[in-house]
Amino acid sequence: MRANYRTTLALLALTVPSWACGASRSVPALYDAQNAIERYVSSGQYDREFAAVVRHAREYLETRAKAVAKPAIVLDIDETSLSNWPAYRANGWSRITAGPCDLQNGPCGIRAWQASGESRALVPTLGLAKRAGELGVAVFFITGRPPDLREATERNLRREGYEFTGVVLQPPGVTFKSAIDFKAPERRKIAEQGYPIILSMGDQESDLTGGYAEKTFKLPNPVYFLP
Repeated sequence: MRANYRTTLALLALTVPSWACGASRSVPALYDAQNAIERYVSSGQYDREFAAVVRHAREYLETRAKAVAKPAIVLDIDETSLSNWPAYRANGWSRITAGPCDLQNGPCGIRAWQASGESRALVPTLGLAKRAGELGVAVFFITGRPPDLREATERNLRREGYEFTGVVLQPPGVTFKSAIDFKAPERRKIAEQGYPIILSMGDQESDLTGGYAEKTFKLPNPVYFLP
């Protein structure tokens, strides 16, 4: 479930809009790809597209919450509920997982950043989660973060205003070829506890594939891909 540096560079190129590639649509230079991502995020386009997806999810929540006994929603955390963009920006929009985090000069190890508990809530998702609570819908988080980040993760979520029924992190000593192999069975466990999952939302297709949710909502992520 970890993207290596070479994969990240390829993804940077693939996520550049067509206008950045020129008439030949050749793979752009890394610098051009990084600038395109920076513009996409800084211009507000990312925020607008993100908010549009969450708006559709909220509309579905309003429709289904009262029609289902003991309903639940399942949310991913990173780039779904909490933003790691300060760390990625320090890394030139590449995914560097290990090592310390230096936000001023870079690089910033993503795990060290997550351990700091300084990620900010993605406001549309926070609004969705709060509305779910008002409607009596249980909120579960399923994340690919390692188990040693539980305390920091739960502290960060609570500090940003999230309330939840459960937070599921990767089990210790286990690796998965795909997030699907981890997240789909965890959704099944929630359903087996008597919670119909009316919606699931994440920034990776692998957050959502594998069933056990009525409807899924895929958020934009211009920076990285996790299988």
